[in-house]
Amino acid sequence: MAAPTLPIAAQAAPSADGTPASRRQRRLGGNAALLIGGGILLAIVLIALLAPWISPHDPYAQNLAARNIPPAWYAKGSWAHPFGTDPLGRDYLSRLFYGARISLLIGLCVAGISGVIGTAIGMAAGYFGGKVDMVVSFLISTRLSMPVILVALATVAILGGSLWVVILVLGLLKWDRFAVVMRSATQQVRSLEYVAAARAAGASTWRIVRGEILPNVMPHLIVIATLEAASAILLEAALSFLGLGVQPPTPSWGLMISEAKAYMFFSFWLIAIPGSALALLIFAINLAGDGLHQLLAPGERS
Repeated sequence: MAAPTLPIAAQAAPSADGTPASRRQRRLGGNAALLIGGGILLAIVLIALLAPWISPHDPYAQNLAARNIPPAWYAKGSWAHPFGTDPLGRDYLSRLFYGARISLLIGLCVAGISGVIGTAIGMAAGYFGGKVDMVVSFLISTRLSMPVILVALATVAILGGSLWVVILVLGLLKWDRFAVVMRSATQQVRSLEYVAAARAAGASTWRIVRGEILPNVMPHLIVIATLEAASAILLEAALSFLGLGVQPPTPSWGLMISEAKAYMFFSFWLIAIPGSALALLIFAINLAGDGLHQLLAPGERS
């Protein structure tokens, strides 16, 4: 007796588990790094965007009669200032919310500027090779020979510290990692069959780079962008701590730590709160970047 057969429609219908969308959803559901890091990062972004509406006080308003009030969980704390006040009587929670805006703006802008420069240089070197590769390799070696923090300190000291000076200086200094990774990735991709097929079909260089190479090196670009954004946020905090970054009264987390260093033995929370926020943001960015890389390039998971 012959075994029963399924209807033709049932035989032809693809399994829902085998579709690219379902596989991507399964990878996303099992990607703890992206879920945790992305969740924390999304919460910080929402806090930064909604800061004018959720901040309990004006972050710039000073009240010398309410200086150094401890957080609400201390015995002398008050829920009128849940995270306490700073040495000038400014609400610490409000300044923390507005400081998230500064850190995210710097990370995004620096990663964008350095990413455009480094990606363009690296892909040009990887695709054309020859003299172009030699020139780019020389530029990368020259850039790597200059310590970022020392050059940034000297440049900001000459030009004067401000938010946009810090963004511009860091953006023009941190393109080397983009260039190195994009050069290597482009060299690997340019020799593949679909690139050769596009070249044989008469596609222009711009069409090949934009349509064939760039989408396939995007996972590498995303990971480097997250690393550089986190690094830029740390560098801005270091410059602000030294007095050469964001200037008062702008509520930068690095500046908040700098302003509190004289009180670290008496009001430790003045340093602990912005320091913890800074560490949490960098942790979330790196974790989300690693999760995105695993999602976009699952074959390269460690």
